[in-house]
Parts: sequence; structure tokens; C-alpha cells
Amino acid sequence: MKLDHFGLLAPLYERMIRPQMPETLHALANLPCDGRLLDVGGGTGRVAQFFRREAAAVVLADESLRMLAQARQKDGLHLLAGQAEGLPFGGDSFDRVICVDAFHHLADQERALAEMWRVLRPGGRMVIEEPDIRHPLVILIAVVEKLTLMRSHFRAPETIARRLAAMGGAPEIRRRGFTAWVIADKAA
Repeated sequence: MKLDHFGLLAPLYERMIRPQMPETLHALANLPCDGRLLDVGGGTGRVAQFFRREAAAVVLADESLRMLAQARQKDGLHLLAGQAEGLPFGGDSFDRVICVDAFHHLADQERALAEMWRVLRPGGRMVIEEPDIRHPLVILIAVVEKLTLMRSHFRAPETIARRLAAMGGAPEIRRRGFTAWVIADKAA
């Protein structure tokens, strides 16, 4: 039986990790946009809530029903219970796809990345924000997550960028402190 870490954390999540306007992500995602935005692994809506007026619609996808119950308290978000490895949208459905501090929790990262790329429309932008595993603090976090039996698999931003490049993207990597952003535009 799999331990539901995020279900257990859901009621306390935003007390532990306080929501703050993600200015860097906002700029890197090139918001506002006229189309739809998909937040993959968006949990409680801690990030998506700041983008409700930055896109025509903001869809938050997460597999934790308890996290989504917390997100339901935020107006203006469209919620989807499901896995990133099998997004129930047609191809080219979103102008922006973001994945914030969640990629390392995905069971099949290769498949999830392919799904996120599939639903991104030509001319759209994807931004993956992750802790940079080469930073000592992130290494410590990775060890703690392994010890608590989380299914985390941290990847270097270059690894994520190479996978996006293989799909036809031209990714760019930005860093600040222990955070890295992998940004890729889908050719129009």
C-alpha cells in the first residue's frame, strides 16, 4: 500500500510553504496570455491562484484528492484529479504549461514530460520549476524524501532540458539559489 504523503500534508501544506506571488515564474512563463494555462502537479493551488487573471482559464491537475480539496477553496481555478502521465486533454490544448516543484514527484517523468509537451499548443511555452539537485540543500531534501518513502526522483535541469530538446523544443535553463527553471517554447 502506497503512503499518501500529500494527502496527509494537504491541510497544513500552505502553512508550511506560504503562498507568495511567483514573480520569476510569471515572467518566465511570459504571462499574461490569451489562452489557457495548465498547472501540472499544482496541489493546493498555491501557485495557480496568482495566475487566475493571467490566462483565459487556469486548469490545475493533481492526483491528490486532498490537495485538490484545498485548491477548491480558491475561486477561479478549474480542477482535475488525475496523473500527469495521462492528461485527458487533446493535443495543443494549452498556451502555457507549468510544473512547479512537482516534477521530481512524478512516477514516470519521461511520459509526463511527453504528455505536457503534447497538450502544449504550437507557439506555447512550458516552464518547469524544480529544486536543483546539485545544490547541497536539495541533496539533503532528496535524502529526507527517500527516507520518508516518497517516490521522489530529482533530475538535473540539464537532463530535463535534453529530454525537451529531443521532443523538438529549444530549452533554456535559468537558476537562482537552489531553484532552476527549464523553459521551452513549442515551435509554431
